[in-house]
Amino acid sequence: MGYKKNHIDIISMGCSKNLIDSERMIRRLEAKGYSVCHNPETPSGEFVMVNTCGFIGDAKEESINLLLDLARLKEDREIGKIAAMGCLTQRYLDDLRVEMPEIDLIYGKFDWDRFIDGLPDLKEADRPAQWERSLTTPPHSAYIKISEGCNRFCAFCAIPLITGRHRSRPEDEILEEVRDLVGKGVKEFNVIAQDLSSYGLDTHKEHRLASLIDKMADVDGVEWIRLHYAYPADFPMDILDVMARRKNVCRYIDIALQHISDSQLTRMRRRIDKQATLDLLSEIRRRVPGIRIRTTLMVGFPGETDEDFAELMEFVRTQRFDRMGAFAYSEEDDTYAAMNYEDDVSAEVKQDRLDRLMELQQQISEELNDTTIGTDVRLLVDEYEDDTAICRSEWDSPEVDLTYRVTGTDAAPGEFIDATVTEAMPFDFIAVARPIKSNI
Repeated sequence: MGYKKNHIDIISMGCSKNLIDSERMIRRLEAKGYSVCHNPETPSGEFVMVNTCGFIGDAKEESINLLLDLARLKEDREIGKIAAMGCLTQRYLDDLRVEMPEIDLIYGKFDWDRFIDGLPDLKEADRPAQWERSLTTPPHSAYIKISEGCNRFCAFCAIPLITGRHRSRPEDEILEEVRDLVGKGVKEFNVIAQDLSSYGLDTHKEHRLASLIDKMADVDGVEWIRLHYAYPADFPMDILDVMARRKNVCRYIDIALQHISDSQLTRMRRRIDKQATLDLLSEIRRRVPGIRIRTTLMVGFPGETDEDFAELMEFVRTQRFDRMGAFAYSEEDDTYAAMNYEDDVSAEVKQDRLDRLMELQQQISEELNDTTIGTDVRLLVDEYEDDTAICRSEWDSPEVDLTYRVTGTDAAPGEFIDATVTEAMPFDFIAVARPIKSNI
């Protein structure tokens, strides 16, 4: 059949931060006159660009397997050339050039402009601003990346090795992007970074997250702002005042805690101890009544004892997190843990601990979900399945949190409705809706 001339497929692996890079690439390619498809079911382009993930072992394996699958399509002339960028290539650039000659063009995480600049212009157009992008998310929802990189250097984490030091984006540029997206119909903004807590420290020598979010909330048309990937140590407490005061800043915080035992937190180089963590959680809940906290925890880090794990289980049992994810430790090349600790918790023990932790969280989630039956909630309509609206609340981020299946409404995607919860299930809710006007 052959590949499509002047057509480029872009496949995004991993997190929403990668997705934004892909969206910026799409915008630039479209401005040059190319036809672009994001995450095609069947790649068919003259080029297929894979935006790889290199965060943990499973993600790296998934990226490699995809590249091998594309190599077979190239051999059958169903696609043209294979290009790769992103976190995996940033970290293993020289190795991949040697070990995967199937990849025709390879770039790091921050130099993919060379791919675009190397393509001929198919039409005359002004070059888009670096932050401009073509959204791949629903038109009413977008991610906003406010910084790049991380200075924390946790023992287990390879992110600083991939992204480099923390770099805050200029506030004016972020606000310009927000206003541009509002003009295109975006109402929900999910604010992301490797480390939200450090925003502004490199540019102003002080926390600037609260100031930025306050100004974002002032932009007419911004209905929801949701915060992802805060760091618990040196947390910017003034963001809580903004969250409590501004109706369009969601009462939601995504803050990865990783563990609670002091011995594990010390070995992980988290720069926070158990009591400070408990104090932080208490203060967040006190200052923002009704907030939902999402966290991520790790089991099986080197040196984790049965007592450490029991302490973690009790922590989850008593904190009753509204949203929680967990994963088992995976040794990452060149990290502090890989160079200084023996990976001494067996795979079987890691899996057993992970299963037990998630079983506990599922029980807690079901109990918390049941308490919402009969309550009213404001929802954003994402899409429809038959006659049922698939919606989310301010406490539910796209892709990772719960959804509401709502009947009794014909509100279009991107509109807000009021709904009464009639049934709670482990992963979503059933509700009956009535339209409302925005309260922003």
